Amino acid sequence: MAAKSSRLDGAAVRLVTITRRADFLRAARARRRSTASLLLEFAQTPADRLKPDTVRFGVTASRKIGGAVERNRAKRRLREAARSVLPLSAEPGNDYVLVARQETLTRSFDALLADLADALKAAHARQRQKPSGESV
Repeated sequence: MAAKSSRLDGAAVRLVTITRRADFLRAARARRRSTASLLLEFAQTPADRLKPDTVRFGVTASRKIGGAVERNRAKRRLREAARSVLPLSAEPGNDYVLVARQETLTRSFDALLADLADALKAAHARQRQKPSGESV
């Protein structure tokens, strides 16, 4: 499932999954916001991949989280949180990468959703303060 449409202020917002390693690395070099259960990395979508009303996101979990079962569980939880929160809170034209933390596995799903929403709000507030060429 690579794309999903949702309603945001009357306009369709489409979620697209990031699959290229270069896009993950670009987001890692850009801005980031940390919460108890996840790390949000985000950058502007490159002009050659930019589509109107599209939000791109990716999910990753390192071996620090645990074995394959724990990493997969953490990624499933983050993907579902992204599908719930990003259509409402994300700004089109940005790429978002959600990085799992150990707390991702044990935190309640409602708290995980709140963490993601808070990280997005803080990241967008910070993005509006600085010109897009400067790093955070």
